[in-house]
Amino acid sequence: MPAYTVTARTLHWITAVLVLVQIPLGLLIANFKMGDTLYNLHKSIGAVLIPIVLFRLAYRLTHRPAPLPADIPHSQRLAAHGLHWTLYALLVVQGFVGWIATSAYPAPIPVFGLFDLPPIWGEDRALSDRLYVVHRALGVALGVLLVGHVGAALFHHVVRKDRVLMRMVTGG
Repeated sequence: MPAYTVTARTLHWITAVLVLVQIPLGLLIANFKMGDTLYNLHKSIGAVLIPIVLFRLAYRLTHRPAPLPADIPHSQRLAAHGLHWTLYALLVVQGFVGWIATSAYPAPIPVFGLFDLPPIWGEDRALSDRLYVVHRALGVALGVLLVGHVGAALFHHVVRKDRVLMRMVTGG
């Protein structure tokens, strides 16, 4: 069974680790007074995720993914395809909604203390408040879809016992 390229696997796992840090971090800062350190970490990781996700999307558009096994039903192929594209879309939108919301607040967007991202929207507290609600909802949606993605990968590995998961883990 064909595997994913080293580039595709590297981009996948970097994205996965960063998103798996972002979701609980976002939940913490949204629900508890955590101070600026964790909030700035969340903004920094988000700032790094934007170009990574855009590069990953460009790579995906120019490199066909490894095909699924021939015996996968059409409905599951459609679900997998739809889930992947929805994850890409949400990851792109999520980063920019966070950037616009923070710009409109207005608040700085530090990138690990090295520099600040420039604001991409003028000050508008009402808009910022609404966008943070959207940002939170997108984060929940991403979390739900990621559970489905991981569940499908585990289904392939544990139930079907095919190589779908291992193509992304080891390339084999």
